[in-house]
Amino acid sequence: MTEPIKNRYDFVFFCDVKNGNPNGDPDAGNLPRIDPETSRGIISDVCIKRKIRNYVDLVKDQLIDAPDVEEGRLGYKIYVQEGVALNDRNNMAYVHYGLKPVDKKLPKKVEDQRKVTKFMCDNFYDIRTFGAVMTTGRNCGQVRGPVQLCFGESVDPVAPLEMSITRMASADAKEDKDNKTMGRKQYIPYGLYRIEGFVSAALAQRSGFCQEDLDLLFEAFMNMFENDRSASRGLMTSRKLIVFKHDSELGCAPAHQLFDTVQVKRLIVPDAFAREYSDYEINVDGSAVPEGVQVESYDYIRPSV
Repeated sequence: MTEPIKNRYDFVFFCDVKNGNPNGDPDAGNLPRIDPETSRGIISDVCIKRKIRNYVDLVKDQLIDAPDVEEGRLGYKIYVQEGVALNDRNNMAYVHYGLKPVDKKLPKKVEDQRKVTKFMCDNFYDIRTFGAVMTTGRNCGQVRGPVQLCFGESVDPVAPLEMSITRMASADAKEDKDNKTMGRKQYIPYGLYRIEGFVSAALAQRSGFCQEDLDLLFEAFMNMFENDRSASRGLMTSRKLIVFKHDSELGCAPAHQLFDTVQVKRLIVPDAFAREYSDYEINVDGSAVPEGVQVESYDYIRPSV
């Protein structure tokens, strides 16, 4: 029987990008997202969650048509994927228990309502971790995920740039061979991003999020870019993960107080532009960490497969 975690966690994650676009904005011609007031770069929480889902799907490799997990065990299927119909996945819970679905309504019996929601948590890692709203069509209820992320923000302002590119080959033999297709490529020269997150033990009790799930989450943070390479994203690298573990379920200190202990120092002259991770130094002020909170820092976590 897998037990949910019993400790609250807060964490700070650092990643960087060199000559790439970490998270393009489709409403701005796919330019890298920025805060218009500070010019600091932004990475959305859903962008990071997508990469975590992809990593878990890669290392666990549980197909959607794999057998449902047995009672007391947890599966690692992924609920939110490109090109899937979520109602088909919701319907798996009704098929498993032999329940007749009513469009957009939960089963009448409270016991059956809990069954279908628990089935989805047990079988799908991302529901158990991030939560989900499963009320469209085949209704499996709602789950508040124990893991939540803030937007990533660059330590320094970034400069979104755009360059012209050409395609030498023609799409059709009838085209003029001198007709070159023009395109645009968006990127930033360099940016170090800081992302803050939270793991609620109280919500983990409801979704079933366990220690193995937590270990996999941290592993995903430190490896999610290694199998997600593309020319548009340039060189993206997981740099450091700092985890604050509380001695209790509800926590021993407010999250912002712990985050304030993590400081980034520039190692270059004030007017110089940072272009490498070595231009910074990341430190945790251990003397400011309250009693009842343990700190672990990771530069790398070896994949579990």
